[in-house]
Amino acid sequence: MSLINTEIKPFKASAFHNGKFVELTEADVKGKWSVFFFYPADFTFVCPTELGDMADLYPEFQKLGVEVYSVSTDTHFTHKAWADASETIKKITYPMIGDPTGAITRGFDVMIEEAGLALRGTFVVNPEGQIKVAEIHDLGIGRDASELLRKVKAAQYVASHPGEVCPAKWTEGAETLKPSLDLVGKI
Repeated sequence: MSLINTEIKPFKASAFHNGKFVELTEADVKGKWSVFFFYPADFTFVCPTELGDMADLYPEFQKLGVEVYSVSTDTHFTHKAWADASETIKKITYPMIGDPTGAITRGFDVMIEEAGLALRGTFVVNPEGQIKVAEIHDLGIGRDASELLRKVKAAQYVASHPGEVCPAKWTEGAETLKPSLDLVGKI
């Protein structure tokens, strides 16, 4: 069953955010666009490249009113230790959620049960708490935050322009489509 258009499951978690430990729930997510960015583990290889890339583009996500939440099955304490040890992770200003029980990871269906780790799952959630984009990668395949930013812009555009859709490689300001009988077979 697809997670698209389903509501995120309730959760309560501790996160490391801007040098502090904070508590977050699904209620904190509602009312704004959000990205949940799951990764396998702190102190690894591909993960810091992805999280650093996201940190570099985080201001662009914020301009769109989007909050980013990175999530792994590590604890919030481990996130702090990683930030203390790594210049790449130290630059992160979005919340890093600890999910040691795996409840959030299972709620987004990205748990690798036998390893207790998350797959590389990326989810865009609308202000109503519904998942609008779901993308899952194998552990060895890193993600690109700029492509995610494009998808967020497309999701926001479609949400605010009923009856229009964004074609492949759509970028902000580019032409969209209005599905109709006249377009069938003409694209």
